[in-house]
Amino acid sequence: MTALRFVKTVWESFRATSGLEPRLLNNLKVTAAKPGTVNFELEIQKEHTNRLNILHGGTIASMVDLGGSLAVASRGLYATGVSTDLNVGKTLAYTNIKFTNAKGEVVARGSHTKYVSIAWKDPQNIVEEINKLQ
Repeated sequence: MTALRFVKTVWESFRATSGLEPRLLNNLKVTAAKPGTVNFELEIQKEHTNRLNILHGGTIASMVDLGGSLAVASRGLYATGVSTDLNVGKTLAYTNIKFTNAKGEVVARGSHTKYVSIAWKDPQNIVEEINKLQ
């Protein structure tokens, strides 16, 4: 299985079982993935904005959280860890997220550290398979 296909599988799991992501980010589309990197798009709607009609910080934080989780998944980990604060080690994964608009201009950045120690034990992982593709 490719990293892209696995990441899309993990994203579908979020959509099926989570409370927040299907409500706030349901229209998010994963467009590319390779080990350690995930690209996604989200068309900004009214529910993503604040009272000034600009992208809400909570939406950005949610995308940083989800983007970090999907980056961990791109390495083959099905259980993507618990946020603590991408190089994936045995206990921590560090992610950096850059958001661009349709013109390619950077509009926001985020970083995320995830505790992944328990995630290494998930039976749905495909770490070895992903590593063979690199």
